[in-house]
Amino acid sequence: MANVSVAAEWQLLYNRYYRKPELYPMRWKHMDLSRNKVACAPFGGPIAVIRDDSKIVQLYSESALRKLRIFTSSGALISETVWKHPGGRLIGMSWTEDQTLICIVQDGTVYRYNVHAELIEPNVSLGKECFEQNVVECMFWGNGVVCLTEGGLLFGIPDFKVMSPCQLAETGAEDLPNCMAVIEPKYTVSGNVEVLVGVGDGILIVDEDGVQRVEGEAVQGPVQKMVVSWDGKYLAIFTHDGRILVTDINFKGVLLEYNCESALPPEQLAWCGLDSVLLYWDDTPLLMVGPRGDPVHYFHDEPLVLIPECDGVRILSNTSMESLQRVPDSTVSIFKIGSTSPAALLYDALDHFDRRSAKADENLRLIRSSLPEAVEACIDAAGHEFDVSRQRTLLRAASYGQAFCRWLSPFSNLISRFGFGSNFQRDRIQEMCKTLRVLNAVRDPEIGIPLSINQYKLLTPSVLIARLINAHRHLLALRISEYLGMNQEVVIMHWACSKITASLAIPDATLLEILLDKLRLCRGISYAAVAAHADKNGRRKLAAMLVEHEPRSSKQVPLLLSIGEEDTALMKATESGDTDLVYLVLFHIWQKRPPLEFFGMIQARPLPRDLFISYARCYKHEFLKDFFLSTGQLQEVAYLLWKESWELGKNPMATKGSPLHGPRIKLIEKAQHLFSETKEHTFESKAAEEHAKLLRYKYLKITRSVAVPRIQHELEVSTKQAIFVDSSISDTIRTCIVLGNHRAAMKVKTEFKVSEKRWYWLKVFALATIRDWDALEKFSKEKRPPIGYRPFVEACVDADEKGEALKYIPKLADPRERAEAYARIGMAKEAADAASQAKDGELLGRLKLTFAQNAAASSLFDTLRDRLSFQGVS
Repeated sequence: MANVSVAAEWQLLYNRYYRKPELYPMRWKHMDLSRNKVACAPFGGPIAVIRDDSKIVQLYSESALRKLRIFTSSGALISETVWKHPGGRLIGMSWTEDQTLICIVQDGTVYRYNVHAELIEPNVSLGKECFEQNVVECMFWGNGVVCLTEGGLLFGIPDFKVMSPCQLAETGAEDLPNCMAVIEPKYTVSGNVEVLVGVGDGILIVDEDGVQRVEGEAVQGPVQKMVVSWDGKYLAIFTHDGRILVTDINFKGVLLEYNCESALPPEQLAWCGLDSVLLYWDDTPLLMVGPRGDPVHYFHDEPLVLIPECDGVRILSNTSMESLQRVPDSTVSIFKIGSTSPAALLYDALDHFDRRSAKADENLRLIRSSLPEAVEACIDAAGHEFDVSRQRTLLRAASYGQAFCRWLSPFSNLISRFGFGSNFQRDRIQEMCKTLRVLNAVRDPEIGIPLSINQYKLLTPSVLIARLINAHRHLLALRISEYLGMNQEVVIMHWACSKITASLAIPDATLLEILLDKLRLCRGISYAAVAAHADKNGRRKLAAMLVEHEPRSSKQVPLLLSIGEEDTALMKATESGDTDLVYLVLFHIWQKRPPLEFFGMIQARPLPRDLFISYARCYKHEFLKDFFLSTGQLQEVAYLLWKESWELGKNPMATKGSPLHGPRIKLIEKAQHLFSETKEHTFESKAAEEHAKLLRYKYLKITRSVAVPRIQHELEVSTKQAIFVDSSISDTIRTCIVLGNHRAAMKVKTEFKVSEKRWYWLKVFALATIRDWDALEKFSKEKRPPIGYRPFVEACVDADEKGEALKYIPKLADPRERAEAYARIGMAKEAADAASQAKDGELLGRLKLTFAQNAAASSLFDTLRDRLSFQGVS
């Protein structure tokens, strides 16, 4: 009798059964859907309702203020807010995949609300054209929208996460479209949204790049309504003459054609899974059309809203929420009237067993070869049931059959051997029990999320948890997370942040205890993230108390800095021993605090102090001097001054000042004065004094000739560059050649009787410095160089000009020099030839080491050495 009562509720459409169980009686009161705009989120999501300002309605006792109200699928009020937005009439309203409510008004402004009816800033405009022409229609899909203006232009937002509007190609039609449908980007070849537009006697496919007219038997005459299937493969079309057509998305053929009783377009057209299409008119029964056979009519006496789902349609009315879906095959095999399938006999066997009838054993023996399949069917049917008692009975039947699988199946040994036995079925039963327990929890009218098992699998548990916590159902989300073995940190973190936002009147100390009581449940949770949220909400003291419990310094220290707790941050960073964290704090305080205050903070802390000194020695000498002076470390300042004098000594341009009052001498004199302030540094003071005297003597010796400063002064006047005075004669000649003033260089050479060898050395390396290779080659040919050609080779090699060096290497008289020169530029064969001419075995050995990475070259040098040894040459 139970089987008969279950199947009696079904409707047969061709060879498929459909059922329409009630999910909830709606909890709201005095609701008239016909007077409101309604947006229902898929996957059992919330329902948004706002009075339709395009209709003239009697307000009765409700307020004249328009309110946006958000309900659960069971009709329980979640939140509400007064609609205050200008911009004209509300044109479209829909939910995104992350359950953000999108509202588009007439001037193209897009408003976003969360599930608590809180406005999400900023608002976005679809553009100037939408503002000027007005939006007249919106077509939403999962995470985007396409809008039609009065001028026939199409604008869209492909992704609400990015909120970047774009314009689609112009259709060129004179009149507005009869209807539109959207093919989501994930189902198109181009990866962009495509819009099917019913214009005139045909259909256009419009995207950002262009417009294409559709050809085919499905588009013979005006189209009044279109809808794309859930998987993007099929299109349902309502024609001007009252026919409903189903074609594939490429319009290659008509899969279904049915002549409806009315030529008026339905108010709503929706797919019920992938097997049937629903048509809704306000004053006629709900019509369901399938592939073949007679349609099914569902009678109603109140306005309906159809909510397409992946496996059916939810039907919302003023008083109830129902689910219309195809009956699963497993359920049909068990509950179909007169069914003798193994699953039906197993279900019947349980009934006989409960009544202690011997027929239970008879049923089991009849299906013993198909018992595993019967068990699986009962498990699957239980998953698709919304009635808890029926779920329980089906799972009991599966468990009852599973207990006999090993003993009654003729293949029991084989099944056990390959792991498909009772353990596998027991796991399936346990898994289904776990899934149903979660589904029943969220289906409860208080929660109001009527997910089917197919929707749950497609949605995934992690997304379900996220939706629960966004709806502030933290306790249920925590229990489900714990039950499924999922990470509870996300739930507790969201609860803690929500608690802080909602508990402005609770004192910090009290709220801290409340938070810690829950935060301690999850090991490794980020106290710093909760503290950051507290700081963002203006509760800096609470943030400071929370961050004290954060065990990870890498998260604790930056937050302490952001809330102004520099002293604590420096202490925590120092305790962690992480030098990167210490430097982070040091640089932050360095920028925020006055120097003396900064010096006082680090003076008593060895690690920060030493790290600061190490950094400042390299990059901030003057700041480091101030630190040492503020702490009375005069000798350290003296060392810094002495180091600066040595750095000046490495830079020739910095030592060209007066020999008596040059920068180096001044620095050393300052260092000597600071060293003399302390008795412990007598040696350093004496050494600095002697160093200054030595520098004075050196400069006096260099500048003893009065002619040198005169010529150098003239050169500075002629070149307008203060780079000659106090430099040596050699530096003066070299500088003149580098500047291209060869006449001045020759004048200095002649006046100070510079030798030819010295002249050649200076000119060769000066020309190489400015890379004037033509001048260098010309200079080498003026006459035979008194220094030979080796300096020419060295100058070219030092400048990394191997091609230039090759001009002079063959001119080297000594074959040993030639061999070494060839080796320096990596020419192994030429080096070997020159070394063999020198008949020097030791040289060959050294060259072999130079080319150790080159196996061929090493072999060549070995061959030459062996030949020399054979000839008796050492």
